[in-house]
Amino acid sequence: MTEEYSPPKIWTWDKASGGKFASINRPIAGPTSEKDLPVGEHPFQLYSLATPNGVKVTTMFEELLAAGHKGAEYDAWMINIREGDQFGSGFVEINPNSKIPALLDRSGETPVRVFESGSILLHLAEKFGAFLPKDPGERTQALNWLFWQMGSAPYLGGGFGHFYAYAPVKIEYCIDRFAMEVKRQLDVLDRHLADNQFMAGGEYSIADIAIWPWYGVLAQGNIYEAGEFLQVEDYKNVQRWTAEIAARPAVQRGRMVNRGWGEPEEQLHERHAASDFETRTQDKIGD
Repeated sequence: MTEEYSPPKIWTWDKASGGKFASINRPIAGPTSEKDLPVGEHPFQLYSLATPNGVKVTTMFEELLAAGHKGAEYDAWMINIREGDQFGSGFVEINPNSKIPALLDRSGETPVRVFESGSILLHLAEKFGAFLPKDPGERTQALNWLFWQMGSAPYLGGGFGHFYAYAPVKIEYCIDRFAMEVKRQLDVLDRHLADNQFMAGGEYSIADIAIWPWYGVLAQGNIYEAGEFLQVEDYKNVQRWTAEIAARPAVQRGRMVNRGWGEPEEQLHERHAASDFETRTQDKIGD
Protein backbone atom coordinates (compact mmCIF):
# COMPACT_ATOMS: atom_id res chain seq x y z
CA MET A 1 0.00 0.00 0.00
CA THR A 2 1.48 3.34 -1.05
CA GLU A 3 1.16 6.41 1.11
CA GLU A 4 -1.99 8.32 0.26
CA TYR A 5 -1.38 11.48 -1.73
CA SER A 6 -3.32 14.64 -1.02
CA PRO A 7 -3.19 17.03 -3.99
CA PRO A 8 -2.26 20.62 -3.15
CA LYS A 9 -4.74 23.41 -3.75
CA ILE A 10 -2.60 24.67 -6.63
CA TRP A 11 -0.27 22.35 -8.55
CA THR A 12 3.25 23.62 -9.18
CA TRP A 13 6.09 22.16 -11.23
CA ASP A 14 8.82 21.93 -8.62
CA LYS A 15 10.32 18.52 -9.37
CA ALA A 16 10.82 16.01 -12.16
CA SER A 17 7.95 13.62 -12.78
CA GLY A 18 10.20 10.60 -12.30
CA GLY A 19 10.50 7.54 -14.46
CA LYS A 20 12.46 6.70 -17.55
CA PHE A 21 11.17 9.62 -19.61
CA ALA A 22 11.05 12.29 -16.91
CA SER A 23 13.36 14.58 -18.86
CA ILE A 24 10.87 15.01 -21.72
CA ASN A 25 7.90 15.99 -19.55
CA ARG A 26 7.22 19.63 -18.78
CA PRO A 27 4.10 21.78 -18.36
CA ILE A 28 5.03 24.41 -20.95
CA ALA A 29 5.24 24.45 -24.75
CA GLY A 30 7.61 26.09 -27.16
CA PRO A 31 11.25 25.56 -28.09
CA THR A 32 14.07 25.31 -25.57
CA SER A 33 16.86 25.81 -28.09
CA GLU A 34 17.54 27.22 -31.53
CA LYS A 35 18.13 24.26 -33.79
CA ASP A 36 17.47 23.99 -37.51
CA LEU A 37 16.30 20.69 -38.94
CA PRO A 38 18.24 18.91 -41.69
CA VAL A 39 16.62 18.85 -45.12
CA GLY A 40 17.10 16.23 -47.82
CA GLU A 41 16.30 16.15 -51.51
CA HIS A 42 12.94 14.35 -51.50
CA PRO A 43 9.43 15.85 -51.51
CA PHE A 44 8.72 14.59 -48.01
CA GLN A 45 10.85 15.35 -44.97
CA LEU A 46 10.00 13.18 -41.97
CA TYR A 47 11.33 13.91 -38.48
CA SER A 48 10.59 10.98 -36.25
CA LEU A 49 11.62 8.04 -34.09
CA ALA A 50 10.65 4.36 -34.37
CA THR A 51 8.15 4.43 -31.54
CA PRO A 52 4.72 3.01 -32.44
CA ASN A 53 3.51 6.41 -33.63
CA GLY A 54 6.63 6.90 -35.72
CA VAL A 55 6.40 3.41 -37.23
CA LYS A 56 2.91 4.21 -38.52
CA VAL A 57 4.31 6.86 -40.86
CA THR A 58 7.46 5.09 -42.04
CA THR A 59 5.34 2.02 -42.76
CA MET A 60 2.92 4.16 -44.77
CA PHE A 61 5.75 5.58 -46.86
CA GLU A 62 7.23 2.14 -47.47
CA GLU A 63 3.82 0.75 -48.42
CA LEU A 64 3.25 3.62 -50.86
CA LEU A 65 6.62 3.06 -52.50
CA ALA A 66 6.02 -0.70 -52.66
CA ALA A 67 2.71 0.00 -54.39
CA GLY A 68 4.50 2.00 -57.09
CA HIS A 69 3.92 5.57 -55.89
CA LYS A 70 7.33 6.97 -56.79
CA GLY A 71 6.29 10.44 -55.65
CA ALA A 72 6.29 9.18 -52.07
CA GLU A 73 10.07 9.19 -51.77
CA TYR A 74 11.07 10.60 -48.42
CA ASP A 75 13.96 11.51 -46.18
CA ALA A 76 13.59 10.27 -42.61
CA TRP A 77 15.61 12.02 -39.91
CA MET A 78 15.90 10.66 -36.39
CA ILE A 79 14.60 12.82 -33.56
CA ASN A 80 16.11 11.69 -30.26
CA ILE A 81 13.37 12.53 -27.77
CA ARG A 82 15.54 11.65 -24.76
CA GLU A 83 18.02 14.29 -25.88
CA GLY A 84 15.24 16.86 -26.34
CA ASP A 85 15.47 17.14 -30.15
CA GLN A 86 11.69 17.64 -30.25
CA PHE A 87 12.11 20.94 -28.38
CA GLY A 88 14.42 22.48 -30.98
CA SER A 89 13.03 25.53 -32.78
CA GLY A 90 12.98 23.82 -36.18
CA PHE A 91 10.94 20.89 -34.93
CA VAL A 92 8.53 23.07 -32.95
CA GLU A 93 7.94 25.13 -36.09
CA ILE A 94 6.54 22.01 -37.77
CA ASN A 95 4.85 20.56 -34.69
CA PRO A 96 4.05 23.04 -31.92
CA ASN A 97 3.09 20.08 -29.73
CA SER A 98 6.71 18.80 -29.73
CA LYS A 99 5.78 15.17 -30.36
CA ILE A 100 7.01 12.83 -33.07
CA PRO A 101 6.32 12.26 -35.90
CA ALA A 102 6.33 15.54 -37.81
CA LEU A 103 6.24 15.84 -41.58
CA LEU A 104 7.03 18.63 -44.01
CA ASP A 105 5.32 18.03 -47.35
CA ARG A 106 7.23 19.95 -50.02
CA SER A 107 5.56 18.25 -52.97
CA GLY A 108 3.44 21.30 -53.84
CA GLU A 109 4.12 24.98 -54.43
CA THR A 110 3.80 25.78 -50.73
CA PRO A 111 5.30 23.48 -48.07
CA VAL A 112 2.69 22.00 -45.74
CA ARG A 113 3.44 20.98 -42.17
CA VAL A 114 1.60 17.88 -40.97
CA PHE A 115 1.65 16.62 -37.42
CA GLU A 116 -0.17 13.95 -35.40
CA SER A 117 0.39 10.47 -36.82
CA GLY A 118 -3.25 9.92 -37.77
CA SER A 119 -3.35 13.21 -39.65
CA ILE A 120 -0.17 12.29 -41.52
CA LEU A 121 -1.62 8.91 -42.55
CA LEU A 122 -4.83 10.51 -43.77
CA HIS A 123 -2.91 13.27 -45.58
CA LEU A 124 -0.79 10.74 -47.47
CA ALA A 125 -3.70 8.39 -48.19
CA GLU A 126 -5.71 11.20 -49.76
CA LYS A 127 -2.72 12.64 -51.61
CA PHE A 128 -1.87 9.34 -53.29
CA GLY A 129 -5.33 7.80 -53.39
CA ALA A 130 -4.06 4.72 -51.60
CA PHE A 131 -4.75 2.62 -48.51
CA LEU A 132 -8.12 4.26 -47.94
CA PRO A 133 -11.16 2.52 -49.43
CA LYS A 134 -12.95 4.31 -52.26
CA ASP A 135 -16.38 3.04 -51.23
CA PRO A 136 -17.86 5.70 -48.90
CA GLY A 137 -19.08 3.19 -46.34
CA GLU A 138 -15.80 1.30 -46.21
CA ARG A 139 -13.87 4.58 -46.10
CA THR A 140 -15.87 5.61 -43.06
CA GLN A 141 -15.12 2.27 -41.41
CA ALA A 142 -11.40 2.79 -41.98
CA LEU A 143 -11.60 6.25 -40.45
CA ASN A 144 -13.65 4.93 -37.53
CA TRP A 145 -10.84 2.58 -36.65
CA LEU A 146 -8.11 5.14 -37.34
CA PHE A 147 -9.67 7.55 -34.86
CA TRP A 148 -10.36 4.68 -32.45
CA GLN A 149 -6.63 4.01 -32.37
CA MET A 150 -5.76 7.65 -31.87
CA GLY A 151 -8.15 7.84 -28.93
CA SER A 152 -7.23 4.45 -27.46
CA ALA A 153 -3.43 4.49 -27.65
CA PRO A 154 -2.99 6.88 -24.69
CA TYR A 155 -4.52 4.21 -22.46
CA LEU A 156 -2.02 1.66 -23.77
CA GLY A 157 1.05 3.92 -23.94
CA GLY A 158 0.67 6.73 -21.45
CA GLY A 159 -1.49 4.64 -19.14
CA PHE A 160 -0.60 0.97 -19.02
CA GLY A 161 2.88 1.29 -20.52
CA HIS A 162 3.88 4.09 -18.20
CA PHE A 163 2.72 2.52 -14.96
CA TYR A 164 3.71 -1.05 -15.88
CA ALA A 165 7.12 -0.38 -17.43
CA TYR A 166 8.40 3.12 -16.69
CA ALA A 167 6.96 4.59 -13.51
CA PRO A 168 9.50 4.79 -10.65
CA VAL A 169 6.97 3.20 -8.28
CA LYS A 170 4.66 0.28 -9.11
CA ILE A 171 1.13 1.25 -8.12
CA GLU A 172 -1.35 -1.63 -8.10
CA TYR A 173 -4.40 0.54 -8.67
CA CYS A 174 -2.89 2.22 -11.74
CA ILE A 175 -1.61 -1.01 -13.31
CA ASP A 176 -4.92 -2.78 -12.69
CA ARG A 177 -6.92 0.12 -14.07
CA PHE A 178 -5.01 0.37 -17.33
CA ALA A 179 -4.44 -3.38 -17.78
CA MET A 180 -8.20 -3.81 -17.61
CA GLU A 181 -8.70 -1.18 -20.30
CA VAL A 182 -6.00 -2.58 -22.58
CA LYS A 183 -7.51 -6.05 -22.37
CA ARG A 184 -10.91 -4.57 -23.19
CA GLN A 185 -9.38 -2.91 -26.26
CA LEU A 186 -7.79 -6.19 -27.32
CA ASP A 187 -11.21 -7.82 -26.97
CA VAL A 188 -12.76 -5.08 -29.12
CA LEU A 189 -10.21 -5.84 -31.82
CA ASP A 190 -10.52 -9.60 -31.48
CA ARG A 191 -14.30 -9.54 -31.87
CA HIS A 192 -14.08 -7.27 -34.91
CA LEU A 193 -11.34 -9.32 -36.57
CA ALA A 194 -13.35 -12.50 -36.12
CA ASP A 195 -15.47 -11.32 -39.06
CA ASN A 196 -12.99 -9.14 -40.95
CA GLN A 197 -9.62 -9.84 -42.53
CA PHE A 198 -8.52 -6.25 -41.95
CA MET A 199 -9.89 -3.39 -39.90
CA ALA A 200 -11.99 -1.90 -42.73
CA GLY A 201 -13.10 -5.30 -44.02
CA GLY A 202 -11.25 -7.05 -46.82
CA GLU A 203 -8.96 -4.14 -47.72
CA TYR A 204 -5.69 -3.28 -45.99
CA SER A 205 -5.82 0.40 -45.05
CA ILE A 206 -4.41 3.19 -42.93
CA ALA A 207 -6.49 1.79 -40.07
CA ASP A 208 -4.32 -1.34 -40.03
CA ILE A 209 -1.18 0.74 -40.48
CA ALA A 210 -2.14 2.85 -37.45
CA ILE A 211 -3.24 0.04 -35.14
CA TRP A 212 -0.58 -2.59 -35.84
CA PRO A 213 2.48 -0.80 -34.36
CA TRP A 214 0.63 -0.59 -31.05
CA TYR A 215 -1.64 -3.60 -30.71
CA GLY A 216 0.01 -5.91 -33.22
CA VAL A 217 3.40 -5.49 -31.62
CA LEU A 218 1.76 -5.91 -28.20
CA ALA A 219 0.18 -9.15 -29.43
CA GLN A 220 3.65 -10.35 -30.48
CA GLY A 221 4.84 -9.76 -26.92
CA ASN A 222 7.35 -7.16 -28.12
CA ILE A 223 6.09 -4.06 -26.33
CA TYR A 224 6.62 -3.46 -22.61
CA GLU A 225 7.43 -7.20 -22.33
CA ALA A 226 3.83 -7.51 -21.19
CA GLY A 227 2.57 -10.30 -23.43
CA GLU A 228 2.33 -12.93 -20.71
CA PHE A 229 0.98 -10.45 -18.17
CA LEU A 230 -1.90 -9.53 -20.50
CA GLN A 231 -2.31 -13.08 -21.91
CA VAL A 232 -2.15 -11.75 -25.45
CA GLU A 233 -2.06 -15.26 -26.92
CA ASP A 234 -5.74 -15.64 -26.00
CA TYR A 235 -6.78 -13.14 -28.68
CA LYS A 236 -6.64 -15.55 -31.61
CA ASN A 237 -8.07 -13.23 -34.25
CA VAL A 238 -5.69 -10.45 -33.26
CA GLN A 239 -2.85 -12.97 -33.50
CA ARG A 240 -3.90 -13.97 -37.03
CA TRP A 241 -4.15 -10.34 -38.15
CA THR A 242 -0.87 -9.46 -36.44
CA ALA A 243 1.06 -12.23 -38.19
CA GLU A 244 -0.36 -11.35 -41.61
CA ILE A 245 0.68 -7.71 -41.33
CA ALA A 246 4.06 -8.51 -39.77
CA ALA A 247 4.90 -10.57 -42.87
CA ARG A 248 4.53 -7.58 -45.19
CA PRO A 249 7.99 -6.43 -46.43
CA ALA A 250 7.00 -2.75 -46.23
CA VAL A 251 6.03 -3.18 -42.58
CA GLN A 252 9.36 -4.84 -41.86
CA ARG A 253 11.20 -1.94 -43.48
CA GLY A 254 9.02 0.64 -41.78
CA ARG A 255 9.89 -0.72 -38.35
CA MET A 256 13.61 -0.27 -39.04
CA VAL A 257 13.55 3.40 -40.02
CA ASN A 258 14.64 5.86 -37.30
CA ARG A 259 15.24 2.97 -34.93
CA GLY A 260 18.18 3.39 -32.55
CA TRP A 261 17.89 0.33 -30.34
CA GLY A 262 17.76 -3.45 -30.65
CA GLU A 263 19.98 -5.53 -32.90
CA PRO A 264 22.08 -3.55 -35.41
CA GLU A 265 20.45 -5.30 -38.35
CA GLU A 266 17.06 -3.98 -37.13
CA GLN A 267 18.20 -0.35 -37.20
CA LEU A 268 18.30 2.33 -39.87
CA HIS A 269 18.86 5.66 -38.14
CA GLU A 270 18.18 7.70 -41.26
CA ARG A 271 16.51 6.76 -44.52
CA HIS A 272 17.16 8.66 -47.75
CA ALA A 273 16.80 5.96 -50.43
CA ALA A 274 15.50 2.44 -50.79
CA SER A 275 19.07 1.27 -51.19
CA ASP A 276 19.80 2.29 -47.58
CA PHE A 277 18.21 -0.95 -46.43
CA GLU A 278 20.77 -2.98 -48.40
CA THR A 279 23.83 -0.74 -48.11
CA ARG A 280 23.65 0.26 -44.47
CA THR A 281 26.90 1.48 -42.96
CA GLN A 282 27.87 2.17 -39.38
CA ASP A 283 26.84 5.79 -39.66
CA LYS A 284 23.32 4.61 -40.48
CA ILE A 285 22.94 1.78 -37.97
CA GLY A 286 23.85 1.21 -34.37
CA ASP A 287 27.41 0.40 -33.42
